[in-house]
Amino acid sequence: MFCYKVHGLPGKKDRILAICDRELIGKVIRKEPLFEVGKEFYGKEICDEEEILEKMKSCTIVNVVGKKIITLCVEKKLITKENVILIGEIPHAQFIK
Repeated sequence: MFCYKVHGLPGKKDRILAICDRELIGKVIRKEPLFEVGKEFYGKEICDEEEILEKMKSCTIVNVVGKKIITLCVEKKLITKENVILIGEIPHAQFIK
């Protein structure tokens, strides 16, 4: 399961979809510089793999953090392993469609 939030950009058609593995929400994964998987950005709506893949279709920018969502994105060829960075021990990636 994943937490997500869709962000609109004022005056733009672009929509950002922020997704994280559900168990990461609210956690600080690096202290300096601070990287918190906050509800304000990653949201509190919950969905499964099928739902999140459907939501990705309507967004132009996707921000993902967590082993499960990164694995799903690699399997679906949305990103490659080379596009993934680690923040602490947690994988993170962004892509633009």
